[in-house]
Amino acid sequence: QVQLVESGGGLVQAGGSLRLSCAGSGRTFSNYAMGWFRQAPGKEREFVSAISRSGNTYYGDSVKGRFSISRYNAKNTVYLQMNSLKPEDTAVYYCVADPVPGPHQRYDYWGQGTQVTVSS
Repeated sequence: QVQLVESGGGLVQAGGSLRLSCAGSGRTFSNYAMGWFRQAPGKEREFVSAISRSGNTYYGDSVKGRFSISRYNAKNTVYLQMNSLKPEDTAVYYCVADPVPGPHQRYDYWGQGTQVTVSS
């Protein structure tokens, strides 16, 4: 089992920045690809970003060039730096983990989510 706890969400004005963190525990963190999904009210869950064990990164089209994912294995933590935020980025953001990286929906482990609200 892998436990994931997100933090860093909140309210920000359009054009601002936030950094989300996800702390993992339970298994060897470095053995897993990590990622982020988001879901806005009334919308389908959307892939945001992922990072493989070796550091290869993946981004959804809507966040490319604005968001950046990184991981710090020594602290069992993955980060999502979100810049130039837009109101349409408003959603609950979920941290995920799986042996297989990439923009797929089959991540084995999910956190509880953290709310990000971007005001116009």
